[in-house]
Amino acid sequence: MRVDRTARAVVCAGAVVVTAAGGPAWAAAPGTDASAWTIGLGPHTHNAAGLAILIGLTVFSTILALLHMRERARWSLRDAELTRELTRLRGAHDRAEMLLHSERQVIVTWTGRGAGLIEGDIGLALDGRRLSADDPDHLLQFDAWLQPSDARDLAAAVDGLRARGTGFRLSLRTQDGRFVEAQGQALAGRALLRLRETTEERRELIDLRLTLDEARRGLAALGGLLDAIPQPLWRRNRDGALAWVNTAYVAAVEAEGREAALGLELLDRQARDLIARDDGTRTPTGGRPALRLSAVVAGGLRILDVTESAVEAGRVGIAVDVSELESVRADLQRQMDANVRTLDQLPTAVAMFDARQRLIFHNAAYRQLWGLDQAFLEGRPLDGEILDRLRASRKLPEQADFKSWKADVLAAYRAVEASEAWWYLPDGRSLRVVADPNPQGGLTYLFDDVSENMKLESRYNALMRVQAETLDTLKEPVAVFGADGRLTFANRAFATLWRLDAATLSERPRVDAVIEACRALAPDEEPWLDIRGAITGLESRAGLTCRLEVIDGTVLDCAAQPLPEGATLLTLIDVTASVNVERALTDKNDALERTSQLRDTFVNHVSYELRSPLTNIIGFTQLLGDETVGALNERQREYSGHIMRSSGALLVMINDILDLASIDAGSLELSREVVDVRATVEAAVRGLEDRFAEAAIGLDLDVPEDVGSFVADGKRVRQILFNLLSNAVGFSAPGQQVRVEVRRSATDLTLAVIDYGQGMPEEVAARVFDRFESNTLGTRHRGVGLGLSIVRSFVELHGGRVALDSAPGVGTRVTCTFPIASGTARRAAAE
Repeated sequence: MRVDRTARAVVCAGAVVVTAAGGPAWAAAPGTDASAWTIGLGPHTHNAAGLAILIGLTVFSTILALLHMRERARWSLRDAELTRELTRLRGAHDRAEMLLHSERQVIVTWTGRGAGLIEGDIGLALDGRRLSADDPDHLLQFDAWLQPSDARDLAAAVDGLRARGTGFRLSLRTQDGRFVEAQGQALAGRALLRLRETTEERRELIDLRLTLDEARRGLAALGGLLDAIPQPLWRRNRDGALAWVNTAYVAAVEAEGREAALGLELLDRQARDLIARDDGTRTPTGGRPALRLSAVVAGGLRILDVTESAVEAGRVGIAVDVSELESVRADLQRQMDANVRTLDQLPTAVAMFDARQRLIFHNAAYRQLWGLDQAFLEGRPLDGEILDRLRASRKLPEQADFKSWKADVLAAYRAVEASEAWWYLPDGRSLRVVADPNPQGGLTYLFDDVSENMKLESRYNALMRVQAETLDTLKEPVAVFGADGRLTFANRAFATLWRLDAATLSERPRVDAVIEACRALAPDEEPWLDIRGAITGLESRAGLTCRLEVIDGTVLDCAAQPLPEGATLLTLIDVTASVNVERALTDKNDALERTSQLRDTFVNHVSYELRSPLTNIIGFTQLLGDETVGALNERQREYSGHIMRSSGALLVMINDILDLASIDAGSLELSREVVDVRATVEAAVRGLEDRFAEAAIGLDLDVPEDVGSFVADGKRVRQILFNLLSNAVGFSAPGQQVRVEVRRSATDLTLAVIDYGQGMPEEVAARVFDRFESNTLGTRHRGVGLGLSIVRSFVELHGGRVALDSAPGVGTRVTCTFPIASGTARRAAAE
């Protein structure tokens, strides 16, 4: 384009030059013929034209040469620029190729709707069974080398990329198990798909994730372990602020949680500054003990051993509660002081020497035993120096070779176990000397003056001889068995009874041999087993009593009594006479029991037999009294009333007898129900209103309005009150009062009947609840003696108890206490 414009400019310039050179030859006046002008010029005209053409051509050539030179210079610059651009593009292409082939990847480029341009390592998608490297287009057959689901996802993503320019990034898996990353994006009107194998990266990623998971599990385990430690632990960041604390720290600062505890310091500012200063003075290898500080832990002042150390990310610390340790240490010191005071009070002389054989402790008994000066002992003398001083004072046993004897004594410092020796002093005393090696080295001497013990032992041996002679003269058989089960002593009576010869006794036979010899005369095996167990038993050392029957009729009471040191004393007493008397008494008692049983059977039988005719009598008497068969005169009514009252009393007695028989047989059952206490008392009183009026006796009812109810047999409770009120009326004089008192507590209901009659003496009150025990005590009251027995039986059937308080001239109080059940009774009481 630019060359054409230049050529046109050159032609125009030539034309101008020619026109300018021939201008005068062509000029003519208007209207003059041009040919005339040409002809008129002649040869000059041709010279001028040639000159003009020459000049025009020269100018044209010059201009054209100048233009050519300028364009050539411009094209040389353009060529150089294009050469440099080509070189740069080739370098970029080489770098792109190198980057493309630096890893296993393929780039597919689509321009418009045309086919894609595939570049890179198509071996990425090779599958020997389905694909071939000769046909790169097979790469785009995703279902031939990818997992079906991944092939569908990639195909859909590629369609979206080519249609709408939607970018994507997918992680795919080939059919042979390799991993491929697919990335699609739109660039400069082209759709680019990049496929890159990430199998090694995925494997490294998986390994890294496994390592990370293992590290996390280890960190969690470490955190759990640190949380399980009962001592507070913490970690600070580089700024000194708390970054992590364990649960013990949270509890120590009484925080609601770990996050809240990060803002609470266990140690105050002064303690933290002290830790910082101490850490600044530590050597790189450490080695200093923990700082002992005081702090408030869970609301209490505690003593802590605090250790805080620097780590890469900050500092870590732990606080160990040593309050108990300090307390134990103080207690130990007090115990040691107490032990020193105790040892100082002991009569046994005690002296302690260290590993260098120097005296480090002695009690007052040691100083008094040897009469040594206190100043000398406080100078911590050597053991050998003390022995030399005692020898010089003639306080040690006389020795022919004192040097060897002293060496033997000091050899105890090299011994492992304690040694014992006896020293007989010149003043007649006998010492038992124990040298016990200390764990830290050195010795502890115990000097025990056994002079008095030896005298006591001599006296004891003499006393034992006297005791043996005394036991040997007893008529009762006596034997002593040792802790090993052997017969250590048997007196003459024992040997004679069981026919044991002296040779057998001298061999100290075992208990089994002794029992075997004795069973020939007393063959019953059971008592001998008990005796053997009492002698040889280890778990139980209680005394034993049993009875032995000899074949000649003799009866023996045997007693085995434990003695000190595991010994057992066996004594035998002849109780033949008393056993015979006991047998006679037992026979008589059995006869009386049978008689009593026969009497009870007879009474029960007679009661049942009397009840039927008595019921008829009462029925006909009521029929007569009601005058349904005819009118009665006054005397007949009086007789009918006497018959009715007597029959009623007789029926009550028969019913009492039958109730007692049922109780004895265990067949009487209570019909428990919710019983209104006040109504029950009033019902019992109504049954005795005639008797109260006839005897001119007043009645005082002390029953609270809110006494409520309780679970019991209402019929039997009324019978109890009826019997008690009957007795109270019978033993009260006219004009006196009978009081009924009811009280309720959380667990008991108490019914009390009180009369103010003449009372009863103690011996009568002790038998008043016995059956058929009737005492009129000078009153007109009569009865068979079953009323109070029935009362006690019925109350005890309810699980209660009866108490009687009486004194002559004061009156009698009978109290019946019933337990209140926890469920129904409380609800009934509330109602």
